Amino acid sequence: MQSDSLGFPPETTAVFIVVAVAALLIDILAHRSHKPIGLKSASLWTLFWIAVSLAFAGFLYYHHGKEVASLFLTGYALEQVLSVDNLFVIMAIFAWFKVPDGYRHRILYWGVIGAIVFRGIFVVIGTSLLALGPWVEMVFAVVILWTAILMMRAGNDDEESDDYSDHIANRLVRRFFPVYPKLIGPKFLVTSQEVEADLAKPENKDFSFKVKQGVRYATPLLLCIAVVEISDVMFAFDSVPAVIAVSREPLIVYSAMMFAVLGLRTMYFVLEALRKYLVHLEKSVISLLFFVAVKLALNSSDHLWHHGYNISAMTSLYVVLGVLALGIVASFLFPGKKQQDA
Repeated sequence: MQSDSLGFPPETTAVFIVVAVAALLIDILAHRSHKPIGLKSASLWTLFWIAVSLAFAGFLYYHHGKEVASLFLTGYALEQVLSVDNLFVIMAIFAWFKVPDGYRHRILYWGVIGAIVFRGIFVVIGTSLLALGPWVEMVFAVVILWTAILMMRAGNDDEESDDYSDHIANRLVRRFFPVYPKLIGPKFLVTSQEVEADLAKPENKDFSFKVKQGVRYATPLLLCIAVVEISDVMFAFDSVPAVIAVSREPLIVYSAMMFAVLGLRTMYFVLEALRKYLVHLEKSVISLLFFVAVKLALNSSDHLWHHGYNISAMTSLYVVLGVLALGIVASFLFPGKKQQDA
């Protein structure tokens, strides 16, 4: 069977694209309104995305075997777990920009689109670097290990949010657009006429703002999207090497990350509702980063010195799922102070 540039037959690549796009369109059509997404709806949609991912894993198992399917599932589970911290940061960003619940899904949608594009770029760069030799794997292992250490050191930081007014993304948007500091519906950019109409409302009679004619203004929603995108890019520097450590095959890496990222929008609302209960989940994330660093170092050193020690794809999958489950169970068995005080 002929393979394409991604290392798989063209049919596999086509199935991946069709399934991902079709599922994304279904999600978009189902969430066209700006109503807040409740825990029940978010949970059902999260299960929908998990089912889509498992269906693609089943396709890989049937056409390419157990090893390929397990590599995909391991990468998928890793990306999901490593994205938890990113989602908590997004919660803080939404709180700082005072984004209404009904508009958060819209921002997350554009955030996901950006994540898909940037992760594709990072996957191409990362897999190309690994082709240079086992020493690059060792460098990746050090990067992941250092990330785990930094997360462990920051574990005692109780701050809920930071000041994003001086964030690089915030400053970048302000270079191109003046900012109208009030929301006008779900719009990211508004005209001077729309600003004047908003200022004419009775509730804004005491608000002073000088309007320039013929100018398009950015709203806080556009600033929020810019901060979310830059934050996601920074997290991708950690998660992409971790998933690449599972497999060097670009399609496996990218499809695993993409299916995980596509399900993050609805998972956000689940985690937001359960945040105070999952107090030990971050410990699972840190533990998995240490595990991935060891796995990558073993693979690299085996290529260099042929010691024969390595971690199989199935073992990696069991470890990832087991550590994740342990973090969830521990959160309910040993609740933290915030949960006890709730």
